[in-house]
Amino acid sequence: MQEKVLILDFGSQYTQLIARRVRELNIYCEIFPFDSKKYIFNQYKAIILSGSPYSVRADNSLKLDLSSVKGKIPLLGICYGAQLLANNYLGEVKASNKREYGRANLNSIIQSELLDGVINGSQVWMSHADTIFKLPANSKRIASTAEVENAAFKFSNENTYGIQFHPEVYHSIDGKKILYNFLINISKIKQSWTASSFVESTIRELRSKIKDEKVILGLSGGVDSSVAAVILNKAIGENLYCVFIDNGLLRKNEFDSVLDQYKGMGLNVIGVDAKQRFYNELKGVSDPEQKRKAIGKIFIDVFDDEASKINDVKWLAQGTIYPDVIESISVKGPSATIKSHHNVGGLPDYMKLKVVEPLRMLFKDEVRNVGAELNISNKILMRHPFPGPGLAIRILGDIDENKVRILQDADDIFIGELKKHNLYSKIWQAGVMLLPVRSVGVMGDERTYENCVALRAVTSTDGMTADWYNLPYDFLQDVSNKIINNVKGINRVVYDISSKPPATIEWE
Repeated sequence: MQEKVLILDFGSQYTQLIARRVRELNIYCEIFPFDSKKYIFNQYKAIILSGSPYSVRADNSLKLDLSSVKGKIPLLGICYGAQLLANNYLGEVKASNKREYGRANLNSIIQSELLDGVINGSQVWMSHADTIFKLPANSKRIASTAEVENAAFKFSNENTYGIQFHPEVYHSIDGKKILYNFLINISKIKQSWTASSFVESTIRELRSKIKDEKVILGLSGGVDSSVAAVILNKAIGENLYCVFIDNGLLRKNEFDSVLDQYKGMGLNVIGVDAKQRFYNELKGVSDPEQKRKAIGKIFIDVFDDEASKINDVKWLAQGTIYPDVIESISVKGPSATIKSHHNVGGLPDYMKLKVVEPLRMLFKDEVRNVGAELNISNKILMRHPFPGPGLAIRILGDIDENKVRILQDADDIFIGELKKHNLYSKIWQAGVMLLPVRSVGVMGDERTYENCVALRAVTSTDGMTADWYNLPYDFLQDVSNKIINNVKGINRVVYDISSKPPATIEWE
């Protein structure tokens, strides 16, 4: 059985980063809201408590009884997690004028397994308003900073630790070493979480779960659904039926080119031209949420039509990945719902299909690693993420076929030039946004009053955060000229230099 780590989310903006760092150590981990009923403590080899925007001193603080696991399973409290341990076990947490935000340096480090190899002066990242004035009973301090006396502590005679800084953040120079010490040296967890082990175990589990029943899968042309299709194909072979829907919101010529690519991979793919159904449903709809709901409804309808043509289909497979799951959870404290166009929303009762999501516990880069293990072409694996609703959320305002044509042509030039100049592989995601703005221009001897588009290109590791890519001026100048000269209906091009946060990658 896979050894795993439990990360309990108290709402920190960094919770997903904890999981990323643990996975980088080739150790499997799962995130659950602290108050979820879905985890069982004794199924895990170690437990990590996240930070939180809440205060343990507040009336509405997020409380958790750890008495059943403390001293039995290695436990690491980070920031709020450390303050929760102090508050639960006779320590004292107060607001302080010695609060720390940003960079700090550890000092007075006392030799311990957790801080093994960490030297005085090591930079860490702080982000807390409260501080631990009195350590919990039966514990000792193992590190301080200039402003925070109890920056790290350990309970005597047990593997329970608290740290008031964030080891998961890149600014904590020895953060990965501290997590390594906790998970491998203290918790004795094997580093066995690899793409190869995932493929092997997932194929085995899929065969056991699905047996000889039929599965229908919606392909999008992207990394996630493609990897899901191939791993399912290896598990159940001809019982997998793939459907690739042309919703009229794909990139230029994408339907035909991707359909050919899939057939070359040995997948059983049905191509469905449903453009007009989507356009009809989207007519006059400008609200982003209503667009998503309209698109989701038609996708379900098309799937229902196709599933009804396959005798006795029992399962719907989806390319859901872990950020989709995390960002779609909404409970008190932990991550509020961010995305509404993911697969995790469920199916209408009338479809009567069970859902299988073979990639739902993977981050995007892990999906790519699994795809490489499955020998999927880099042309698919290194493809930029593309939103589920497609160009619908890159056309701000209502949608019609002419707007789609304008955006497809502009986007085709932009993506093509990125590839031509060897920039595509350096960028996480790129695309063009058609703005609900018309501006005056001059083309030839005539005044024009046409559309404005915004180019967007960002770098990221997993899409949780992103920064705009610094495209060369001469490249931007060349692309702008090509778009304006070749795409009828556009007379102005701008470049988006916003980061996530506070902006999102997509505009809607």
